[in-house]
Amino acid sequence: MQKVWNLKKYDTELIRKIKDTYKVSDIMAKLLISRNIEFDDIGNFLNGTLEDLMDPYEIKDMDKLVERIDKAIKDKEKICIYGDYDVDGITSITIMYQFLTKLGAEVMYYLPDRLLEGYGINNNALDEIKKQGVSLVITVDCGITAVEEVKHAKEIGLDICITDHHECAQDLPDALAIVNPKRKDDTYSFKFLAGVGVAFKTISAVAKKYNLQEEEYLKYLDIVSIGTISDIVPLVGENRIISKYGLKMMVHTKNIGLKALIKLVNSKEIDSMMVSFGMAPRINACGRMGNASAAVKLLLENDEKRAEQIALELDKLNQERKNVETVIFEESLDMIKKNGLDKKNSIVLYNSSWHNGVIGIVASRLVNLYYKPVILLTKENGIIRGSGRCPSGFSIYDALTECKDYVIQFGGHELAAGLSILEENIDDFINAFENACRKKSDAISEQIIEIDAQVERKDLNSQIIKDIREMKPYGQSNQVPVFLYKGIKVSAIRTIKEEKHLKLVLKDDRSLIDAVGFSMGARRDEIRIGDKIDVVGTIELNSYNTPKTIQFVLQDFKKSVD
Repeated sequence: MQKVWNLKKYDTELIRKIKDTYKVSDIMAKLLISRNIEFDDIGNFLNGTLEDLMDPYEIKDMDKLVERIDKAIKDKEKICIYGDYDVDGITSITIMYQFLTKLGAEVMYYLPDRLLEGYGINNNALDEIKKQGVSLVITVDCGITAVEEVKHAKEIGLDICITDHHECAQDLPDALAIVNPKRKDDTYSFKFLAGVGVAFKTISAVAKKYNLQEEEYLKYLDIVSIGTISDIVPLVGENRIISKYGLKMMVHTKNIGLKALIKLVNSKEIDSMMVSFGMAPRINACGRMGNASAAVKLLLENDEKRAEQIALELDKLNQERKNVETVIFEESLDMIKKNGLDKKNSIVLYNSSWHNGVIGIVASRLVNLYYKPVILLTKENGIIRGSGRCPSGFSIYDALTECKDYVIQFGGHELAAGLSILEENIDDFINAFENACRKKSDAISEQIIEIDAQVERKDLNSQIIKDIREMKPYGQSNQVPVFLYKGIKVSAIRTIKEEKHLKLVLKDDRSLIDAVGFSMGARRDEIRIGDKIDVVGTIELNSYNTPKTIQFVLQDFKKSVD
């Protein structure tokens, strides 16, 4: 699909006002406007501190949850933290378990097996938890759709309190407390916390109840930031503060397991990219390939040697995951080509032998390739389970809502969702999903590259690098800035890494600028030395050069039109 470049336009008066008020550069003013940061919120965005985090008791039912936790601690009841098997759920369990244990509570945790149990609460697990003497179950990063399961819990004498952040259906479970900012009757102003963010709010509320020092809950921010960044929630507002301070804490983390993981990843810089592409895949790997308890054990581990061993186990599982992913991806491409699915508004693929823990990643890769909603289905215990992903601007959750007659259950976010259906309903579901996507096809008819600003040679200096760094951490709703440079001459062309990547030297007057296009090696013959081209990409310091130089990381390029 041809990529469409959209160079954003700005109100020059608003740019001037931002520059004068907040003492920032022209580029920085444009970046702030581009991210829809309200004028009065700019100071908080750039300089927000932990003091700007809102009172956790503003979240509905937080008082009920804290009172029930307090009662359990005083009465020496056994508490079970029931979580999800992804990074968000794993980090949620970790901080809740550690915090409540330090308060003297008797706590266990439960992680469903992805392959045997699937996502969320299930009745068999609740029965087993009850047998172990638990009287209070607190969910983290799950539970908001578990109407029947919560009913079963009450029947067997289990109290359930739900903490979650996923979209809410019309009917909520009849739990003792439901702490989820996305509740329609919740007035909490920040709606985009990750599951671990809601768990963090919970322990901070309990800390206030017990008159504890802030350090007693803020010390978990390094773990909270991992779950927040990994769950692809908007990194604005409270999420930005949590991530920013959590990443700073990570440099000198006291968590033994986290130290081992950081050492294994061996990144040049501890930032959101390192978390997303270094830590998250390894933490996720055990949950994707089986049971996620190993990742929780890593983050709870106090012995350095044992932590290093567990980290290596996660690394091995991640490599296995990559191998399985490659096979499924190649099989998916064959199915799409054979059936002409790239011509449809959606892509839904089914293979009963696919690994359920990996299909979500493959779906994401296919979205990047075909730029349309993708759902991959596989079979587990007689039930068809699936993972769906979609491009920005489209809501896969809304599309699935229109297909609810053919779905046993589903849940998730705007850009990602999980579902289960009966095998006999697959064809009807595929048709219903295609119809739902056709209605909304205008939202994803073109693959658009959103460009923050056009730059010239004079802009490529230390100030732009400073601005780019000040906008960190990057993630959903605060992507790495994308720039346009027009009419620059090609001085040198070559491919690197077995012709996989494209390396250019670009010349503007007497200045030379390096540019690299990852996975663009096949486009080498589109341009020749001496051509004038327009390039779109991100800007970074090339640390391999001495002295360090600025380079473009290409997203696209085309010949200039005079």
